[in-house]
This record gives sequence, structure tokens and C-alpha cells, in this order.
Amino acid sequence: MTNKVKTILANYQSDNPGTVANIARILNHGKLAGTGKVVILPVDQGFEHGPTRSFGPNAPGYDPRYHIELAIEAGLNAYAAPLGQIEAASREFPGEIPLILKANNNELLGKSNDPIPAVTATVKDALRLGCAAVGFTIYPGSANAKQMYEEARRLIDEAKTAGLAAVLWSYPRGSALSKEGETAVDVAAYAAHIACQLGAHLVKVKPPTAHMEKEEAKKVFEKYKIKTETLADRVRHVVESAFNGKRLVIFSGGPAKGKDEILTEIRGIREGGGFGSIIGRNAFQRPKKEALALLDEIIGIYRG
Repeated sequence: MTNKVKTILANYQSDNPGTVANIARILNHGKLAGTGKVVILPVDQGFEHGPTRSFGPNAPGYDPRYHIELAIEAGLNAYAAPLGQIEAASREFPGEIPLILKANNNELLGKSNDPIPAVTATVKDALRLGCAAVGFTIYPGSANAKQMYEEARRLIDEAKTAGLAAVLWSYPRGSALSKEGETAVDVAAYAAHIACQLGAHLVKVKPPTAHMEKEEAKKVFEKYKIKTETLADRVRHVVESAFNGKRLVIFSGGPAKGKDEILTEIRGIREGGGFGSIIGRNAFQRPKKEALALLDEIIGIYRG
């Protein structure tokens, strides 16, 4: 147990020993073990975007086993996926990597400007499968956000009672926001803060852009000269909004993009004090050898 990890765990004073141990499992696993940084592979895209869009670019990805093997071989901190995905492969790799069960999911077949995911798994499922944590998505800005907050709070309470960690995907989206506003720096900071207030141990948000969505927030940014010029500046503000860095904030990889763009973004996250990345499509849509090389470079950046 390194001093860095001990310092992070000290921020979770109200949690029981089981929950703290599971946060430690994630922080102390893989090539980034003990550094206080994490890189996680999430594979909920088959449910969220459809199997063809998700796995068509790299056909081995249709097999659930492929992804958990990729996460293990890359030396990542954890692997996150929906119920069926974990059930289909976890038995073959008991204890080889911390698992995060994604307990709600959305799909694109319906038409709605205000998404609301369905609850698709339980804390009981997570315990049965030997998971370290449960994951849940909320969409601040959706007309259905209040219902999601209540569902997330109930799941987090059950997870903490059972000694599991809780990860919230906090993705602003819905009729209250413009498309540009979904990643605006003021909105991203707000989304991270909401997730912390709901009791999340790890918070996942998208890398923030320099756009500002809400006029009242913009006035405060300008009056107090809060820096937003660079990605590092914006990440720093998001981390500050997550209880001044007392909660682990990690950033999504987003849509597939070029290697140089990915690595530049990772450097900005690291320089801004972000705790790591959760990289899905930018890893598993590449051939395995290429994905492993990319993930190794990302881990190298976070190691400094």
C-alpha cells in the first residue's frame, strides 16, 4: 500500500472496510498499481450503440472473452461491462482483474431527446460475479434526471452496505442542453459535482471543452478569472468541483480518433490532475496488438 493510495483512501472516511478494500483493489491493480492513477476498459457500447457499430471495426470484439483478456493483458486497473457481458466471460478469469458491473444501460432504438437508462443489474448480481464495484449512468440535463438520481442513490446505498465501490458515469445530455453544452466546462464540472453529491466513489465524465453553456456560470468564470484556456485548465476545474479532488475523477475516451489526438488528450488530463481514463472504443476497435501498444503508451503518460 503506497502513501499515494493511502491518501486517496483517507478521503472515504464514512465507508465501511469492504468498500474501502474494493477501491484499493482497483487502485492497486495492474501497471498503474500504487500510483493513484487508473485506466479502465469499459465495454457497454454493444448495449448502448449496437453490436455492429461497436464491434464491426474489429470482429473479435463480438466475443465477450476478447475484452476481459485485453484488459488483463494490458495491465489495466479494472474492466467494466453490463451483466450479460460479464456473465459470459468472468468465470474463466476469476480474480485476474477487478470487475465493475454496469447496472443500467440505454439503447438507441427509441427516439427521445431526454434519455433514461433501464436498470439492468443489481448489487446481488455484482456480489455473485465477484465484482469490486457497480457502475451507473446519470444524464444531468435530461427531463428524466431526477428519476435517475433517485435510482443511482438507491443503488449506491445498496453497494456501500454490501461493501462494494460505486462508479457514476455522469453524462450531461437532454433537452435542457445544446449539443455543444454536453461537454461544456461549466456543465462538466456541475455533472461531476452532482455525482459526488450522490455518493459516488469514482466519477466518470467527458473531457471538457472551452464552451460555456450557462450564462450565470459564465459570469462567475469571468469575474474570478477561472482558467479554461487549455484542457489541463478545464480538467483542473472539474477535479476541483469534485470535492476539491477528494473523489476520483476519470475521463472518457469518447468516439474513435487518431492516436496522436488520444495521447495529446491524455497528457492534458494528467497535467490537469485527472485521476485517469476509461478508454473503450479507442482501444477495442483497434487490432489487439495495436490496442495493447496504445494502452501501454497511455499508462506510460499517467506514470509520468
